[in-house]
Amino acid sequence: MNEIKSAALVVNAKSRKGQKLFKRACARMRDLPFPVDAHAVKNPEHLERTVRRALEKKPDLVILGGGDGTISGLVDLLVGHDVILGVLPLGTANSFARTLGLPLGIDGAIDVFRTGVPRRIDLGMIDDDYFANCAAMGLSPQIAETVPHNLKKVLGRVGYLGWAGVQFAKFRPFMLTVDDGTGEQRMRVVEVRISNGPYHGGTWLVDEAHVDSGKIVVQAVTARYKRTLFKNWFTSFFGMEARHQDTVTFTGCDLKVDTRPSLPISIDGEVLAHTPIRAKIAAGVIRVMVPAPPEAAA
Repeated sequence: MNEIKSAALVVNAKSRKGQKLFKRACARMRDLPFPVDAHAVKNPEHLERTVRRALEKKPDLVILGGGDGTISGLVDLLVGHDVILGVLPLGTANSFARTLGLPLGIDGAIDVFRTGVPRRIDLGMIDDDYFANCAAMGLSPQIAETVPHNLKKVLGRVGYLGWAGVQFAKFRPFMLTVDDGTGEQRMRVVEVRISNGPYHGGTWLVDEAHVDSGKIVVQAVTARYKRTLFKNWFTSFFGMEARHQDTVTFTGCDLKVDTRPSLPISIDGEVLAHTPIRAKIAAGVIRVMVPAPPEAAA
């Protein structure tokens, strides 16, 4: 049983859905055996400031509510503090929550704050920026970086998918260079995943990645033709063994990664860097509340 005496909740409530879920979470958290200082942040630019103010009160638990991008963007602020991270998965993919084995529903996730146990885990790093789960290079970051502002809002999903189709037509395989300290390896690829956990986009993709391994994993989908990317996505989504046929994996504590041409990198869904970069691991740098193992729960 955990010994949490106080908690802070910070939710990215930019959308109407986020505001509704915040109210539901607050109502559910009234049953927790400790007080929760709750904050709904409608302007994402104010999230960091809100978390910093919450940390000033020295809570035992800081609960971050949002998608993978929200969690990854704020987790840096908890490093170096004697605080436990709680995850309230409110996103679409919720890859980090899946990696931790958390329930994806609000009620189940909140129960973990009452009955769970702290677990010390690693964080990945792109240069000096911490991230929670996975970074990527390839088609998805290209779409995210180039999509016109408000296109999805104005034209809806059809407009966004149309833009994705345009970008796919322009997309080309690219050259990847990885240096693990023993020498450079070069190959032509269609996607690269830099992983601290196995899930990406809500799908299990990187078998070798674990949040407490002390290693960062770079997985490349090798191909001369972009149709191989669809094959890899398809086989990965259905958990088929064929998903391993076109992948090469590098593992280490500090890997130099470059591409030709230079490409954007999405970090847990947000484009925040461009190659070249160093992919690193911050081993055991944070504690997070996870479900208690069966023997502990019993």
